[in-house]
Amino acid sequence: IPDRIAIGTYMIASAITGGSLEVDKVIRNHMEPICEKLRLSGCDINYTKNGLILNSPKKINAIDLIKTYPHPGFPTDMQAQIMALMTLSDGVSVFYETVFENRFMHCAELIRMGANIKHITENICIVKGVDNLYSANVKCTDLRGGASLVLASLATEGKTEISDIYHIERGYENFEIVLKNLGANIIKLKES
Repeated sequence: IPDRIAIGTYMIASAITGGSLEVDKVIRNHMEPICEKLRLSGCDINYTKNGLILNSPKKINAIDLIKTYPHPGFPTDMQAQIMALMTLSDGVSVFYETVFENRFMHCAELIRMGANIKHITENICIVKGVDNLYSANVKCTDLRGGASLVLASLATEGKTEISDIYHIERGYENFEIVLKNLGANIIKLKES
């Protein structure tokens, strides 16, 4: 079956860069919790016969509450990626993580890129959108947090270097190649 987390990640890559994306194979009811949040952010999403088309908004709307749930709710594995998007929104978003402890490990790295994130409790944080994120040298702390750093770096000027990408590689097949094919300026460096 199509990987809803990978598809959702590429949808956010498109949204954070102001692009559009067509996906040829999706299972609609698997995608709907993710699409619902992206629609709230301003994305225009339409299903086709077997896939979907996403067009990004001119401005990213803040989402009042992003609360993770077990399937079929909004997946914890998309929380970090949508947080990267909300760092550039026009307001305040509250994240309430109910599934996975330590899911906010990526926040410190997003803050290094200029994000305005405040931890309230171990499972609640607040993101206030900023006008711009900045290039930085950051480190993957986990699979989905690492993906969020890549997404955030797509929206920065200059060069961002992300280390410990082995976290990302265990969850995304040819991540940098897919992003490059979608128009990203991304290079995977060889280990020295």
